Amino acid sequence: MNIIVWLVVGGVAGWLASLVMARDGQQGILLNVVVGIVGAVIAGWLFGAGINDAITVMTFVYSVIGAIILLAIINLINRGRVR
Repeated sequence: MNIIVWLVVGGVAGWLASLVMARDGQQGILLNVVVGIVGAVIAGWLFGAGINDAITVMTFVYSVIGAIILLAIINLINRGRVR
């Protein structure tokens, strides 16, 4: 049951980050989940938040911030490419 909750929270965090970074039209549900989960890992590394079973408001906020950082890095990499 925990993995389902983590996937849902990761999807919401990735979706919110894609809205902030104006990439929502380019991403699907699966990519939003991946961005949210990778964003949570980045946030855990940056902010020192340990991975535990609890999903709190602060861990969710950290996940969204980490996902925004990930999308910003992706935007910087894709900047040189033709869209």
